[in-house]
Amino acid sequence: MLERLDLRVTLIGALLILAGCGGGGGGGASNPGANGAGAAAPAPAASGTSTTAPTLAAATPVIDGTTLGESNWPTGSTSSGGTGQPVSGLNCALPSKGYTYTHLSIYQNGRQLALPANVGSVGPTMAAQTGCVYPLHTVDASGKIHMDTTSGASYTLGQFFAIWGQPLGTSNVAGLSGSEVSIYVNDGGTLSKYTGDPATLVLPPHGEITIMVGTPLTQIPTYTWTDPPPFDPNPIALNYGGVVGTSYWPNGNTSTGGTGGAVDGLICASGMAELYHVHAHLAIIKDGQWLALPANVGILSQCNYEMHTHDQTGIIHIETPTFKTFTLGQFFDIWGQPLSSTNVAGITGNVVAYINDNGDSRRYMGDLRNIELTSLRDVTLQIGTPPVSTLATYSWYEPQ
Repeated sequence: MLERLDLRVTLIGALLILAGCGGGGGGGASNPGANGAGAAAPAPAASGTSTTAPTLAAATPVIDGTTLGESNWPTGSTSSGGTGQPVSGLNCALPSKGYTYTHLSIYQNGRQLALPANVGSVGPTMAAQTGCVYPLHTVDASGKIHMDTTSGASYTLGQFFAIWGQPLGTSNVAGLSGSEVSIYVNDGGTLSKYTGDPATLVLPPHGEITIMVGTPLTQIPTYTWTDPPPFDPNPIALNYGGVVGTSYWPNGNTSTGGTGGAVDGLICASGMAELYHVHAHLAIIKDGQWLALPANVGILSQCNYEMHTHDQTGIIHIETPTFKTFTLGQFFDIWGQPLSSTNVAGITGNVVAYINDNGDSRRYMGDLRNIELTSLRDVTLQIGTPPVSTLATYSWYEPQ
């Protein structure tokens, strides 16, 4: 009898030791993380959960246009999301004059996945030449969600996912399913776990939402943003035939620009039908001095290119019988001038680019040649120093 009792005690002791070795979670060594945010390595935990609440990492400076995470979803909304129709009570319209933002990070088993650019942005067409954006949308893959402030409304995570056209629930986040989902909100440095319906989570202005699918993080990255300059409250009048800035380049194309033949697929024709007719604006600033874009770029004695200028206001006229995408690189090729991150029409130096869509502004970090020229879009190219302190606003004339 005593031998059996001793054996039972020995077995129970061994089981307690094994149980103590297998529980817990939330530990793990810290490492810098792929995005430099100081995120700790995800700690494996029993049953896919952690008993230790995550902490906030030291903030990482980020510039608009930076991609945070690995590519996982295609750019833009899906076919079941916002394609121009009302979604969750939100309409697609011209960009408004006022925006704030919230930030969304999505992790799967410790791997950060980049939120796609252009979610909630509907490009122009021949029928709808201005395109439209929803009050919630993205413009890059930084994770920032732009939120329209002009109506005073608040928005939810469910509305953004509806515009995106992706599922959102406790077991499925944008197609990432089969694992537990945990959500944390950083609002002004205070980190809290969200346990309600993910779709009802109100998006906090200047806050950060982190969704973790599967293995949780022990440390959650956070960011400080280098926002674009504020808008100048005094608009510049763009008068037809006027000049904005100091004349610098001769009018017309250079000898290496368009001479009548097609350039990058854009034709030069006389009496071209203007079925698609929009206008963009380009400002070039060198060491604080505004340089006037020359007149008659793309205009020849025998024909006009589908992109051209009439004056030195910086307005680029886009007139064509057939809809297509027009880019800044095409305009510079018609002009016959170089365009890169270190050379703008022969002016060399580090180039900083900003895009403003009717009040929705951001820094642009990609290839300058790929900037799309759309209706009423302002592009500012800053070369050298000092940096621009404000982004210009404009009072547009009705272009011819």
